Amino acid sequence: MRLGDGRWVQIWSGGSPGGTPVLFLPGCPDTRHAAYPGQQAALRAVVRLVAVNRPGYGRSDPHGSTHLSVADDVVAVADALGIDRFAVLGMSIGGPYALACAARHPDRVTAVGVLASPANVPELDPPYHRDDFGPDEQAFFAQLASMTPDEAVEHMRADFQQYVDRLNPSDPDDEALVRRFVAQLPPYDEDIATRQGTTAAAAAVREALANPDGYLRDAAISFRRWDFSPDEIICPTFLWYGELDANASVRNGHWLATHLPHATLIVREQTTHLAVLHDYWGDVLTTLTSGN
Repeated sequence: MRLGDGRWVQIWSGGSPGGTPVLFLPGCPDTRHAAYPGQQAALRAVVRLVAVNRPGYGRSDPHGSTHLSVADDVVAVADALGIDRFAVLGMSIGGPYALACAARHPDRVTAVGVLASPANVPELDPPYHRDDFGPDEQAFFAQLASMTPDEAVEHMRADFQQYVDRLNPSDPDDEALVRRFVAQLPPYDEDIATRQGTTAAAAAVREALANPDGYLRDAAISFRRWDFSPDEIICPTFLWYGELDANASVRNGHWLATHLPHATLIVREQTTHLAVLHDYWGDVLTTLTSGN
């Protein structure tokens, strides 16, 4: 659909058309494809599940986005679909965008779900979202946090392009592409990434990496101080973290639980990064919409 400023935004709408709306913001690099496995759970929970590609992902036009500008895009999508009030759900890097939506539009957002997401990273102690970083990784993320978003994008562009070139998303061989992609995942997350089949997994990788601008913008703004305050969020907020998640340690969830006025923290035992959502779609959607 086209936004008011002329930009295109790509979405997916599934679940129950007349159900309680939940707008979903995927991780990084990821797209609306991450919501497809939630289709059956959304039908059972009578949820209208809408996934939104942020600027630079898939066919969503690149844009110098911020957490708050994405929040405005989400509301514009809701308006275009005739949705008044809705819950918002953010996976991984999508979590802070979901929180920004609730802070920016308290009259529209009924509840927020945050899944395996970084907190306001410079405010953490130590200021890193992962607990396994060595000195080089710590120095890299500290540098990112000190740059402007545009500087950070250019700082990361060459390395990210090399990563994309190694994956080669334009490869027509679905199996080879998926094999290269899942090789970087923990074993259980590898299983989750391929549950929908090789063809679906390859399509998800291609849409996520077709344009580097989506990932680069996400990475440029996700590890610096937020442009909103969590204490502005007045709706119920549910925080789901995995005990075995290396990408966003439970420490992030504890920070959010102490800084959000109405937060509930759920830590899943023996659970990895992707499993925090994909093993619990039904519970997540039911929890988010139970007050509506």
